[in-house]
Amino acid sequence: MSRARAPGKLVLSGAYAVLSGAPALVVAVDRYVTADSAKAPTFITPEVRAAIASSTPPHFDAEGLRENGRKLGLGSSAAILVASLAALALDAEPRLGDAALCERVYERALLAHRAAQGGGSGVDVAASAYGGVLVARRVGGELSLNQVALPSGLHFQIWACAGSASTAELLARIAAFATRDPAAHRACMGAQSEAACAALEAVQRDQAADFVAAIDAQASALSALGEAAGANIVTPELAELARLARKLRGAFLPAGAGGGDIAYYVGRSAPPRELAECARALGLWQVELGLGARGVHAL
Repeated sequence: MSRARAPGKLVLSGAYAVLSGAPALVVAVDRYVTADSAKAPTFITPEVRAAIASSTPPHFDAEGLRENGRKLGLGSSAAILVASLAALALDAEPRLGDAALCERVYERALLAHRAAQGGGSGVDVAASAYGGVLVARRVGGELSLNQVALPSGLHFQIWACAGSASTAELLARIAAFATRDPAAHRACMGAQSEAACAALEAVQRDQAADFVAAIDAQASALSALGEAAGANIVTPELAELARLARKLRGAFLPAGAGGGDIAYYVGRSAPPRELAECARALGLWQVELGLGARGVHAL
């Protein structure tokens, strides 16, 4: 019997626009789901059931992706799925190293996750499987992945929001907006795509200041998209923090679909106490996370 674990993720750049071909930057974080094939499951997620229809899946522990009694928005469904498939793969081949284990589970996890959720970009599955920092881009229906390094000299702080979000509901509102007003939708998505491309260019050129500017531009673009679509992507609390971060020469952005859950600050220096005080007053709390964590692996 085998144990495996897979990391959660943060989407740093390219939310929503990744679905139409723009590059996303996704990073694995050092909070993990552990799966243990020696134990019977107490709960089976829809994603795991889609991947393992004819056998009993392993037990999993996802408490690492939760805090204060709720999930943090770190891609728990993907991490549970990848860890579960990895534990079963190790039952069959106990000596699999990280790269071989990732190769065994990634495609299967990606297909099952999309089937259970009715679509999605797949970047959370990629981060849980591969780890590190990834550029992900949809090309002809496939997800193209490349490992990269974030620009040197950046400082990150991760914050959890008081409210949780439904990614499915937010995506549905964006889809309805696209049907209702295609031209306005294209304009909003164009601004987000342009800022996502700028973030990738900053990564490729190792330009910290340009990366921060591109993330700040995404805060504005996502706010405009949410307002036009009637989707609360950038909540009032996060909008206030984005304005303050901008004054401090940093940026503050929802880490993914928005609407609550998890967000982050990035700047070329550590944020001053003023930002942390404002965040706490608005009901957020800081979450200690390491970025660029190891992907799926055996325990």
